[in-house]
Amino acid sequence: MAQTDVLIVGAGPTGLVLALWLNRQGVAVRIVDKSSGPGEASRAMAVQARTLELYRQLDLAEPVIEAGYKTPAMNMWARGRHRARIPLGDAGREVSAYPFVLIYPQDRHERLLVQQLQSLGVDVERQTELLSFEEGESHVTALLKHADGREESFTAAFLAGCDGARSLVRQGIGGGFEGGTYKQLFYVADVRVNGVKPAGEGHIAFDKSDFVLLLCYGEKDQYRLIGTVRDERAEHPEHLTFEDVGHDAINGLNLRITAVNWFSTYRVHHRVADHFRRGRAFLLGDAAHVHSPAGGQGMNTGILDAINLAWKLAAVLKGKAPDTLLDSYQIERQAFARTLVETTDKLFTFVTAQGGFADFVRTRIAPMFASVAYKSENVREYLFRVVSQTTLDYRESPLSQGKAGGVQGGDRLPWLPVGTEDNYASLAAIQWQVHVYGEAKADLSQWCARHGIALHVFAWEHAYEKAGVARNAAYLLRPDNYVALADPEGEATALSRYFEEQGMMR
Repeated sequence: MAQTDVLIVGAGPTGLVLALWLNRQGVAVRIVDKSSGPGEASRAMAVQARTLELYRQLDLAEPVIEAGYKTPAMNMWARGRHRARIPLGDAGREVSAYPFVLIYPQDRHERLLVQQLQSLGVDVERQTELLSFEEGESHVTALLKHADGREESFTAAFLAGCDGARSLVRQGIGGGFEGGTYKQLFYVADVRVNGVKPAGEGHIAFDKSDFVLLLCYGEKDQYRLIGTVRDERAEHPEHLTFEDVGHDAINGLNLRITAVNWFSTYRVHHRVADHFRRGRAFLLGDAAHVHSPAGGQGMNTGILDAINLAWKLAAVLKGKAPDTLLDSYQIERQAFARTLVETTDKLFTFVTAQGGFADFVRTRIAPMFASVAYKSENVREYLFRVVSQTTLDYRESPLSQGKAGGVQGGDRLPWLPVGTEDNYASLAAIQWQVHVYGEAKADLSQWCARHGIALHVFAWEHAYEKAGVARNAAYLLRPDNYVALADPEGEATALSRYFEEQGMMR
């Protein structure tokens, strides 16, 4: 008999979000981490719009926004000259209720998530390490080691490996972790700075093969600095200090660093695991995929892993769906991870490439192109969609069916303002629901009432057609807010057939 439903190994943002979403759905969890506390030297800084949209399900969006900082613009510098200023404030105003780039350092983010979890009566068990695990017919037995050396055998129905790039859970389920490691050594530092102009904005500076990213997180003169270590010093990172990093790009920003609060170095990898699931064990976040920090995607990808898996585990544990539902986690998230690794690899290679031609493109061509392109509203919106992860779809998933208007099964539902609210207000509930834009057929209303599925009907507006939704169509939405079924006829029979084919109970 399992002692809990899900044992979560790793209490970074991915593990914490998984614990929160499972707890909200009535799933018992235990979360352990071998560290003594939340990380201090975090390099993840951005919380993307798609993450904030899903954070509404736990009333987390507003606290995160209040604690974070909306970056008004990104500035590009090359060899000490200001080349471009790219406004970021409203690039996604037609796409999301969160059309901005929010900076919220991972260390602070983790502490907020821990507090939220504690308020629900769940504590992270620190200095508790997973040593090994074995899978039985109906449970996983894990061997845990506590800070005092005591070992404990513990059983759970499922095991979630959120334990980072060196994941013991990944080693336990076997399979490869294909990819590689970039040769450059990177650093992240929390610094106090004078002379930043414009102050409070983001800055990226290039100088030959050296580059630096400077991000404000809302406190006067406090910034996060991310950049490269000089090649000749990179072989022994354990002895490095801030004085050893490349300073050409920093000096090009014409600023003065008055204090270094903390400093850490790291290598950047690009890898994707062969398996995100094996039996009763799952991999999420960096345990499943690692990639360059280009575009601020890593932490957000792990969080979306957790939300994708959480509703599926809850459905299976409650007997409302077959075990095969859990296979869709790997199908959906692994495909996205591979695309993301490929995309960020290209961008990262461009930023760090050495040589005269690469330097010329970075310092002359790229800033000019960025400045001109960003004046186009269509380009701004496209770039926002890509970075914010609002373009992510699961169209190839076995859970996705149908098409109505421009919306297909597997798509993110278009965000539509509705008076003083928006059509995402109902998505705060972690449940199946149906949206109709126009009028719902009587049999559809009756079917939803009979099966306990919320039906939300929005009076038709012509602006909806531009957004891609079809009039009077039925959009069946999954608990993680993606479209499961798009039926242009709005028929109850289509919904019945969908649940029967998936083997899910309502």
